[in-house]
Amino acid sequence: MKPEKTIKENLCFKGKILTVFNDEILTAGGNKATREYIRHNGGVCVVAINAENEVYMVRQYRYPYREEVLELPAGKLELGEDPLKAGMRELEEETGMRAGKIEFLGQFYPTPGYTNEIIYMYKATELTAVGQNLDEDEFLSVEKYDIQKLGEMILSGEIKDGKTIAAVLKVLAGDKK
Repeated sequence: MKPEKTIKENLCFKGKILTVFNDEILTAGGNKATREYIRHNGGVCVVAINAENEVYMVRQYRYPYREEVLELPAGKLELGEDPLKAGMRELEEETGMRAGKIEFLGQFYPTPGYTNEIIYMYKATELTAVGQNLDEDEFLSVEKYDIQKLGEMILSGEIKDGKTIAAVLKVLAGDKK
């Protein structure tokens, strides 16, 4: 398939974590069109599993949904930041746990229709408690769930967070090999 060609980039908004564009493009068919999209540095999430097969989860209020969301420890990447280092930082900051072993689970595009965000997923084991270190504006509680129970919560619709669904299911599928 022939790629679309950018005629003109039109910056609409530049914030701390995202930049919004409304670009003029030339479609594969040769027609002019516009593409609204969000440029984002990406993010990471970590499935941290202890010796009892429990996963460390965080519950926090998510303003866009106006509700508390149960999700994996996660965070955004700074421009050019190594995803592995960011994942380990977020795991420690949010849960107070440090991993002795890290496994890359892959990456995914959460919403390719309007953003270039990529989320990198990791599995962390051999955990050691080192103490939580939350950001000044971060308020969350840490909860532990059996990995099989999380799978059930995903399938029942209780867990709605996309990165959590993708990463937990990848771990569960990998455990069945």
